[in-house]
Amino acid sequence: MQHKDHARAFTPEIEGEGSTFGGRRHRHRGGRGRRSLFRTGDHPRLGAIEIFRYIGPGLLVTIGFIDPGNWASNLAAGSTFGYSLIWVVSLGTIMLMLLQHNAAHLGIATGYCLSEAASIHLPRRVSVPILGSAVAAAISTALAEVLGAAIAINLLTGLPLRGAVVLAAAFTLFMLFSNSYRRLEKWIIGFVSLIGLSFVFELGLVKVDWGLAASSAFLPSFPKGSILVIMSLLGSVVMPHNLFLHSEIIQSRQWNLEDESKMRHQLRFEFTDTMFSMVVGWAINCAIIVLAAAAFHAAGTRVEALGDAKRLLEPLMGKAAGLVFAAALLFSGISSSITAGMAGGAIYTGVFGECYDLEDRHTKFGILLTIVGAAFIALFVRDPFWALVISQMVLSIQLPFTIFTQIALTSSRKVMGDFVNTRLTTAILFGCGLIVSALNVVLVLSAF
Repeated sequence: MQHKDHARAFTPEIEGEGSTFGGRRHRHRGGRGRRSLFRTGDHPRLGAIEIFRYIGPGLLVTIGFIDPGNWASNLAAGSTFGYSLIWVVSLGTIMLMLLQHNAAHLGIATGYCLSEAASIHLPRRVSVPILGSAVAAAISTALAEVLGAAIAINLLTGLPLRGAVVLAAAFTLFMLFSNSYRRLEKWIIGFVSLIGLSFVFELGLVKVDWGLAASSAFLPSFPKGSILVIMSLLGSVVMPHNLFLHSEIIQSRQWNLEDESKMRHQLRFEFTDTMFSMVVGWAINCAIIVLAAAAFHAAGTRVEALGDAKRLLEPLMGKAAGLVFAAALLFSGISSSITAGMAGGAIYTGVFGECYDLEDRHTKFGILLTIVGAAFIALFVRDPFWALVISQMVLSIQLPFTIFTQIALTSSRKVMGDFVNTRLTTAILFGCGLIVSALNVVLVLSAF
């Protein structure tokens, strides 16, 4: 199967339109190709060392599930129940690996992101409401990320929260509009590295029961009163905007779409990137729970807000611990705001059957709608904690629509050709979708 011929076979309505850039067929007005994500003329030497050139897209997705919302859930879990709920992060990460790999699979096999594929293959009366709700979910995600960054700025500088919101949003837009995808990828990898190093430092200051922590990562337990926290931990791992984002940015590594054997090599490399990146995210989430268990649970202190963690860490572990925690929160908030903006731009642009391109007005509008919309809402928030709760509820409501749209597309031979899901894969993904969706619905109902 040759990719472009396959693409034309299942998209006859665009024959003769668009352009092929780096092997991908576009529906841009005037035939403009992707300038911000892709380079032409790359020919991979699909060898063992080549995997290092594929590492990156997965880490941009990883930042979405180590965002400030996850921090709040992890701190609540560790400070209230000690090490006992680390297994929930392990279970959630396994489901996340499967769903994120499937989203990236769609991007590589078709040359379209999830938003574009939905626009092309679903009736407009179905795709528009789904993608419209996905844009709303991206704004909701960005609200939590911008608020998290603003809280960190407030903790570090004392700047009032509203001023910190404006500063965080402005810096996020500056990063998005002044950097190519490749540079953004390097920035995010740097931010993830700094977050990881921050928790290595923090964990070095407390006495950790590593044996109990290791066993708790794989042995399920259900302490009394923990069900809501368990659902919160699981429900905050899979996020709709990340599925759209992964299917888009994975194509930054799409050098060859004509040779089926090389495409299969690329899929294996992508899976390695996804596995590596999700393990990094798992380790950081676990580190937050372990830190909260060792520092707060051991002292009988319960943490219910991000700002409380820094204030409570300082008397227990010293001023440096509080500053490093706030700095890591800032890196998490800014980097996840950037990826939320990218996701919003990709989803909105996909509604028009186009790909993410910073020179395209739809992409620009999608980014601005996501970040400015989130910042505007954040300016009128009286209680940041409840704003985070409400933002997670919006994600919970939208998530099933994204998951089952993705499964429907990747299980269709018309869409995927020879790269269609096997029946076993579809069944496993469907099971993951049911579990994640049910947990999110319960989370929404528990708020009332």
